[in-house]
Order: sequence, then structure tokens, then C-alpha cells
Amino acid sequence: MTTNFQTIEKEHIRSLKFPNTEVLQDKDARLQRNIELFRAQSLGNLEHSKIKIFFEDDESPKMVETTVWAVTDNRVVLKQGLGIPINRILKSL
Repeated sequence: MTTNFQTIEKEHIRSLKFPNTEVLQDKDARLQRNIELFRAQSLGNLEHSKIKIFFEDDESPKMVETTVWAVTDNRVVLKQGLGIPINRILKSL
């Protein structure tokens, strides 16, 4: 990824606005994203490991380093009930 991502604290996610559009157009990329997110959930629940999530809100690309507690059909759930819509996530490491 050559895009510059603004690093933010997870507490700032609550104030972000997320469009409904999908950021990944390629079907294989969306499948890979889901695999990465479920792996992140396992790491978060079993080892309390933090991962980096690269995503876009309505303004710019951003990155947050945090623990993933759950993955639903539409959102990634972080501590304190914060969430990021899956359709706005580019990648997780």
C-alpha cells in the first residue's frame, strides 16, 4: 500500500463518519480481508494481541492499532463497544 494513512487512537473512531460504499472492489480482496479479520479476532480473544487496521472514513485513509474483540456480519468490534464497518476496511495486519 502506497497510501499515507493517518494514525489515530481507537477512542477517536466514535467521532468518524463512514460512508456505506465498499472500499474493496475485488471479490478476492474482500475474501482476504474477512480471513484477516477473523484471524485478528482469534488473536485478540486468545492472546490479547493488537493489530493494525487500515480503513477509510469519509475524509481520508486512517490506521488504528487495537485489539479486535468480535467480527459481525457488518462491523469489527473493538474495546468499549467501538466499531468499524467492514466495508470501509482495506487491510489488517
